[in-house]
Amino acid sequence: MTHPDQLAGFRSLGQATARAIVVRAAAHDRLQRTLLVHGPAGAGKDGFVEDLIALLLCTAPDSTQRPCNVCRGCREARLRSHPDLVIGSPESWRDDRSGTGSIVATARRWLAESAGAPIAGERRVVLIEGVDRANEQIQNALLKALEEPTGRHVFVLVADEVSRVLPTIRSRAQALRMGAVPREELTSWLIDRHRIPADQADALARISEGHSGTAAEFVKNPALVTWRRKAEHELLDLLGRGPADRFASARDMLDEASRLHAQPVAEADATQDEEGRRIATAFQRAGALRIVDAWISLARDLLVTNAGRPDLAPSATLELDVAGAADRIDTTRLPVFVGLLERTREGLLQNAAPQLALQVAMLSWPRVESS
Repeated sequence: MTHPDQLAGFRSLGQATARAIVVRAAAHDRLQRTLLVHGPAGAGKDGFVEDLIALLLCTAPDSTQRPCNVCRGCREARLRSHPDLVIGSPESWRDDRSGTGSIVATARRWLAESAGAPIAGERRVVLIEGVDRANEQIQNALLKALEEPTGRHVFVLVADEVSRVLPTIRSRAQALRMGAVPREELTSWLIDRHRIPADQADALARISEGHSGTAAEFVKNPALVTWRRKAEHELLDLLGRGPADRFASARDMLDEASRLHAQPVAEADATQDEEGRRIATAFQRAGALRIVDAWISLARDLLVTNAGRPDLAPSATLELDVAGAADRIDTTRLPVFVGLLERTREGLLQNAAPQLALQVAMLSWPRVESS
């Protein structure tokens, strides 16, 4: 019997439009030279990119059967060990700096080296992860590389926030957007792929809001589910507390959420230079975004619960008293508050101060008297 992982085709979940675009183009040898895979954090970009790299480096004679998932090209692509695959990111360029050299100089050197000829096949794949986290100087250096076309190279750029990628880069790329998938489809995938019980799979699919990457992250790191439950419980508790408590809670929540992202950079290292401080701030911003996303989900859950549809509230799976909270506040104010959170999220993406942004939102979070 053939193992599922040996079947031809993409292994990642959903993304039918993006998948169809690249598979059809590859079959007719019409793939664009630059592909921009983008979508919110947790949308399943990693799995799609793995499939995409296998497609690009597959050596199956029949191009309509790529990725075949059995040839050496596919296997090495999925292991990220293929000699014609080069991988870079703002974090790797920072780590690769020599002495007092700048990250910009390191990135430029890496881009020049990545322009080398293929070793084992017909093309070299240049994968740049977190291109939206690269500063403007680095993105301009990348733009120069993209402006010097060669049929022997394919650039795969990955971004959470496509708006943070230079418009001149976006205009030269085939955009491939990753989005949510139906809950039932995600639940089945979690059961089949991760071998977890159906009730647990359904709960994770609900709180992941259809994002396969987030769901897989919850499976691999249960501490994230614990954090989500704790954060939303704290937000519900703050409905009955005043500004001083809310401001203190915003600071504490931000510190805890930031630690979820700060593993690649030690605190001591993050204070040594400007680039280190920039990355530490990026982790803090990522923590604030995680809080805002959970907050938006909770506010919407309060709305649908008040409307008589608690079954549509993912937070209910976290054992939170969403119904009791919905009865104690004026839910007519929640749509305006969700709009504020969405603007807060956009502000964070535009470099707003994370702690201040959360504290401002705290002032508009509905208030009830403690019972």
